[in-house]
Amino acid sequence: MRLLLDAHVSGPRIAAALRGRGHDVRAADEERELDGWADEELLVLATEEERVMVTFDVKDFPDIARRWAEAARPHAGCAIVVGIDHGEFGAILRALDRLFEQRPDPGWWHDYTCFVSRGRS
Repeated sequence: MRLLLDAHVSGPRIAAALRGRGHDVRAADEERELDGWADEELLVLATEEERVMVTFDVKDFPDIARRWAEAARPHAGCAIVVGIDHGEFGAILRALDRLFEQRPDPGWWHDYTCFVSRGRS
């Protein structure tokens, strides 16, 4: 899966582990040029590169995804992690693993937004 991790999703821990699982991952906190980018700019980048956006930003991304859907503006997918602390790397990885097992085809992510949690995704 091609992924873009938002700034609050640990590149050194989460991105590295996802890469080890065979995913193509960019992480905002690993790339200086992405420092300070607005949420919507990151989603534009993810869309241009056909990457699923992975974020903890439950405050902004549901609204962004809704606005994009209302405007018929496509994206490559958005996974919003909820109910898991940023430092619970194992729980985050297990939840993402479950999600990518359920939706292994990148085409299934087109315009798909979901909440990812400890118990289910």
